[in-house]
Amino acid sequence: MRFFTVPDAKQARKSVLWATTWIGYFYVLIFIIGFGAITLVLTNPEFADVAKGVIHGGAGTANMAAVLVAKSVGGNIFYGFISAVAFATILAVVAGLTLSGASAVSHDLYATVFKKGKADSAAELKVSRMTTLALGAIAVVLGIAFEKQNIAFMVSLAFAIAASANFPVLFLSVLWKDCTTRGAVVGGFLGLISSVGLTIVSPSVWEATLGHPAGSAWFPYTSPALFSMAIGFIGVWLFSITDRSANAARERAAFPAQQVRSETGFGASGASGH
Repeated sequence: MRFFTVPDAKQARKSVLWATTWIGYFYVLIFIIGFGAITLVLTNPEFADVAKGVIHGGAGTANMAAVLVAKSVGGNIFYGFISAVAFATILAVVAGLTLSGASAVSHDLYATVFKKGKADSAAELKVSRMTTLALGAIAVVLGIAFEKQNIAFMVSLAFAIAASANFPVLFLSVLWKDCTTRGAVVGGFLGLISSVGLTIVSPSVWEATLGHPAGSAWFPYTSPALFSMAIGFIGVWLFSITDRSANAARERAAFPAQQVRSETGFGASGASGH
C-alpha cells in the first residue's frame, strides 16, 4: 500500500509558486502596516502623542500599532476581530514552538543522542512532558523580562540568531564541496553561542532590559548578526578544512552525487511502499 505519491515537476513548481506568493505577501504587509501606523495612528491624538510621534502608554505600546491601525480603519468591530486573530495567532505559535522544542529534546537529544536509539516510548513521553513544563516556565520568565521590548525588534534578534547558527551551515553544506559534519556542528554552535552572547551584552538587553547603566554594554551594537554570522561562516570553514578524518573524506567524495541530486532530483528516493 502506498500512502503518498511523489508530485510531478508541474505540481511541484505550482506549490513553490503559491508558497512564494503567500510568503512574499506576508512580508509586503509589514511595509503596509508600518506606513499605515505612521499615517493613521501617529497623526491621531486619540492613539498617539502627535508632537512626540509616540503611541500613548509608554514603552512597549509600539506593539499595539497594527491593532490600532485596524481600529482606525474599521472601528471597534475590526478592532475586536484583529485582537481575536492576534490572540489566536500567538496561541498557535506558542503551542507549535513548545511542541517542536519538546519533540526535539525528547526524541533528538534524549532518545537519539543520550540513549543511542534505545529509549522506550514511555521514557520519551516523560521527557517531553518535563521539557514542555521547563519551556513554559522559561517563556514566562523571558516574557516578563522583555515585556516592554518592541516585538519587531525581538523578531530581528531571532533572525540574527538564525542567520548566525543555521544559515552558514545550510549554505556551505549545500554549495561547498569541502564542508564536513565536524565543521557544520562546530560552526553552527559558534554562531549560536556568539549571537546569543552578543545579544545579551548589547545595549538593547544589557541596559534596557537588565537595567545596567547607560554606556556599560560590552557590545556597542544593537544587533549581533554582522559579527556572529561571520563567526559562524569562519567556524564552518576552519573546522572543515582542518578535518582529516576518514568520515570527512567520505563526505567530500559524496558531495558531487549530493549536488546533482539536489539540483536535478536525479537519484532521489521515491515514496516508500507499505
